[in-house]
Amino acid sequence: MTMKALYVTSMHRFSGKTAVCLALARRFQHEGYKVGYFKPVSVHHWEPIPGRVHDEDAAFVRRMLGLEESVEDLVGIILTPKLVREMRCGCTDRDLMPEVAAKYERAIDGKDIVLLEGGHSLREGLSFNIAPTRVADALDVPALTMLRFRNQVSMGDACIAAQQQLGDRMLGVVINAVPEQSMDLLQRTCRQCLEERGVPVVGALPRREQLQAISVGEMAEVLHAEFLALPDKKDVLVEQLLVGAMSVEQALPHIRRVSGSKAMITGGDRADMQLVALETAAKCLILTGNLRPMAEVLRHAEEAGVPVLLVRGSTIQTVEAIEEVFGKTRLGQTAKLKRFEALMEEYFDFKRLYEALELT
Repeated sequence: MTMKALYVTSMHRFSGKTAVCLALARRFQHEGYKVGYFKPVSVHHWEPIPGRVHDEDAAFVRRMLGLEESVEDLVGIILTPKLVREMRCGCTDRDLMPEVAAKYERAIDGKDIVLLEGGHSLREGLSFNIAPTRVADALDVPALTMLRFRNQVSMGDACIAAQQQLGDRMLGVVINAVPEQSMDLLQRTCRQCLEERGVPVVGALPRREQLQAISVGEMAEVLHAEFLALPDKKDVLVEQLLVGAMSVEQALPHIRRVSGSKAMITGGDRADMQLVALETAAKCLILTGNLRPMAEVLRHAEEAGVPVLLVRGSTIQTVEAIEEVFGKTRLGQTAKLKRFEALMEEYFDFKRLYEALELT
């Protein structure tokens, strides 16, 4: 068969690109296709070893799909701070697209289907002439555009904007994280209006709080935290963040109202708030300021099965760091991945996608 490719782009951050790429790739693998992955442009470099720059999403997908290629071979170009400075100041006039195209040709060798993952928006890389629209044209690939539901107006605007920018390259859109109260209107009315405007809606995925959650292990990694209790609880998922910066009397009613699994972020010297969090079924304690808690707190945490993290930063810095990644659907846990794949099976139009890609 002729090699097929699909470029999964997005209109804004945390729309679910990596999750959809992973779910599609695993489905294709299960059907017997030789699947590849490629990220044409990376702006968020990761340096696990000094001097070796990688892309974190590419490393994650490589691990989850069991790909043989190196992480370097899965990325076209990484816009490191050094390269950006050189290009901004005119020290180099490199055309980056031929480099991306050359890496892509190597990435597709021997593959039946290749999933390409775009950046945070259709503007990403525009000033370097490697925006997703140019990438799609240069590599001659169809695009599937992800967008995260915010409201009916912004959803429609984003769909039309994607259509105008990608033109005939756009295979369709996938609307992610749709609240239950908006799903019926979207399916009955908005979807038809978009289709009539020439915007194929390939999927409308409902919001699931468990898929928005972040694991204790992921938080520890982001915060460079030390486990003070229960490091084996890394896979515990947290759906809500609570900040214990006020008095216990003020915080208690709010803590009790918040549903779902929750983590409490509070100063390491706030034993009163820590004990209240443990008594109200918090799933994780994150203690800030590099201040170790009282032994009584750790004893209660061990008894309750609640992991405790210690971070150096302030409470505000800790909240900001976690919020940067909180909305990102990471599927590192098997149970979480299976939930997302089940959601795709129910709400994603695979038949339409296969027909568009001419897959038998």
